[in-house]
Amino acid sequence: MIRRCTEQDLSAILSIVNEAAIAYRGVIPADRWHEPYMPLEPLQKEMAAGVEFGAYEEAGSLVGVMGLQDVKDVTLIRHAYVRAGQQRSGIGGALMKELIARTRRPLLVGTWAAALWAIRFYERNGFRLVSPEEKDRLLDTYWTIPARQRDTSVVLVQQPSA
Repeated sequence: MIRRCTEQDLSAILSIVNEAAIAYRGVIPADRWHEPYMPLEPLQKEMAAGVEFGAYEEAGSLVGVMGLQDVKDVTLIRHAYVRAGQQRSGIGGALMKELIARTRRPLLVGTWAAALWAIRFYERNGFRLVSPEEKDRLLDTYWTIPARQRDTSVVLVQQPSA
C-alpha cells in the first residue's frame, strides 16, 4: 500500500533513508558523506519547507519512501529510498508511478553523479540526464545546496504527461 507520510512516520523515514544511504559510503566524495546521512533536524526542516513524503507500506511497516516538493514552477523528487533488503523488488518504481501521478508540473530529480544505480533507476522511469550547463542552472534555480554538492551532482528531468 502506498500512502502519505505523517509526523508519526519521522523515525521510519529516517531509518529507511539512513539504511539505504549506506550505499553512498565510499562512492560519493568523502567530504559529502556523514553519519547519519540524514539527521532528524534537517528532515524536519525539509518537511516544513514543503517536502511531502509518500511511503510504501508492507505488513504494517514502511519499506520505501519518496518525497515531492513544489518549488517555483516544477516539482522536485526528494529522498527516494527503499530498505536495503527490499531494493530491486518494484517498490521504488511503484512509489515513483504513484507520486508522478500527483503532479502535472515538470519533474526534476538531483542525485550524486557517482550513484550510477540511482541514475539508471530514474532513466528506467522516464527521466533523462540534462547537460552539465543545464544541471548547474537547474540546481541554482531550484535547490539550495553547497557548491561542492552541486559540482558532484547530476539532474534528471521528466515532463508530465498531458
